Amino acid sequence: MNAPRHFYYTLFGLTVRSEIELPELRPADRGDADVDIGLRDLGAAAPAREVAGLTLTPDGVVLCVPRISRYLIEQGCRVFVDPEEGVSPRNVRLFLLGSAFGALLHQRGLLPLHANAIVIEGRAVAFTGRSGAGKSTLASLFHDRGHRLLSDDVCVIDFDGAGQPIVHAGIPHMRLWRDSLERSGRTPDDFEAVLDGRDKYTVPARWSDTAEPAPLGAVFTLASAGEDARQVGIRRLRGAEALNALIANTYRGHYIARFGDSRRHWATSLDLVAKVPIFELERPWSQDWFGPTVDAVAAHLRADPQ
Repeated sequence: MNAPRHFYYTLFGLTVRSEIELPELRPADRGDADVDIGLRDLGAAAPAREVAGLTLTPDGVVLCVPRISRYLIEQGCRVFVDPEEGVSPRNVRLFLLGSAFGALLHQRGLLPLHANAIVIEGRAVAFTGRSGAGKSTLASLFHDRGHRLLSDDVCVIDFDGAGQPIVHAGIPHMRLWRDSLERSGRTPDDFEAVLDGRDKYTVPARWSDTAEPAPLGAVFTLASAGEDARQVGIRRLRGAEALNALIANTYRGHYIARFGDSRRHWATSLDLVAKVPIFELERPWSQDWFGPTVDAVAAHLRADPQ
């Protein structure tokens, strides 16, 4: 039997070797891999305990996405994929590079935020917030003004040799709902849907030609200023308030209590609060206010680059 063909990619500072072609990712040179992705029938992966789609096993966890696929994530270095028959490869890849990779990042002890990040004046600026808060739309507006998109939806934070926080490059695309896509001057027919039947689209980034990380300069957590508000507000968070904002916006943070290292997560978040300013960004909850919000953030960073 012929050995499976492998594709090499880079994602979040890791070299990925995959039996599955992943067109969303940047290609990488062949060599030693940090993460291996393969196909496997997971029928023999006997559940030890199952909680909300996660099954704990002696070597890792199985993530079950109904009608899509099962994913076995082992020791932060392997992912085995068992797709449902007839499922769209696009749907399989979405959860592989999302929730399954989120589990792998927690296994590796990294800090993934539910955030988008762009680069301004050589430093990463991350926007966190709940789903639908406007993270991708805000990042896309910065991107359309010529700023490099560093990550979309999952923002992985690490520390360099000097102990300073950096953001690793994620998938070089944005995911925009139809209204945000059309407001940006793009046409939905020109882009692929994120998920079959979903009115959200994958938009390749134009200013993301490098996989190099960037030092983290600031984190903004998005909040609504209310329907009657008429201005954008930016407030520095400190102490427990800043720490809670990071913990609440950790990507797939509920995984940590099940198989992660909660003490390490807390300590990493605390270290980040001590080294990077965390802001609350309040804006009127309207599409019309995205442009003024970008202007307000840019002005704030110019006035207080730290």
